[in-house]
Amino acid sequence: MSTLAANLDLIPANTRIEVNGDGARFDISASATRTFLCRLTVTDQIEQESLDVSIWGSADGETWTKKPLLKLPQQFYRGTTKMILDLSLRPEVNVIRARWEPTRWGRGAPTPMFVAGLELGEIPPMSRETPTTRIALAAK
Repeated sequence: MSTLAANLDLIPANTRIEVNGDGARFDISASATRTFLCRLTVTDQIEQESLDVSIWGSADGETWTKKPLLKLPQQFYRGTTKMILDLSLRPEVNVIRARWEPTRWGRGAPTPMFVAGLELGEIPPMSRETPTTRIALAAK
C-alpha cells in the first residue's frame, strides 16, 4: 500500500489495459482536504471498444465499498477526462484504488486494448488569507 503523495497514479501512465483489473491501493488517511482532481488519459485504443474506470474505497484496504466512490464517464476514444473525487464527508474511507473494465464488440480481434493512466492530484486547502472577489451583476 502506497502512502499519500502530491499525485497518486491509480493507473500508471501508459498502462496497457486488455482485461478487467484493480490498481494498487493508496492510503489517503494523511490527506488534508480529502478532495482530489482525477485525470483519466487514454493515449491509445482500437475501434469498437469501451473502457469503464471507477474508484473504490476501503477503511482497512481489505473490505471495499459495495459501490464505487466515483465512476468516470465511459471512454471510447483517446483524450483526457477530469472529475473531482470529494471524500471530505466520507471519513471512514482511508484507502482507495482504481478498477477498470474494457469491453470489445464487433468484428476483428476479440481482445480490447486501451493504453491509459489515471492520476489523482490532491486539491490543496484554500487559504483564509486568499482574497475573494465578488462579481456584481450589471443592472440592465
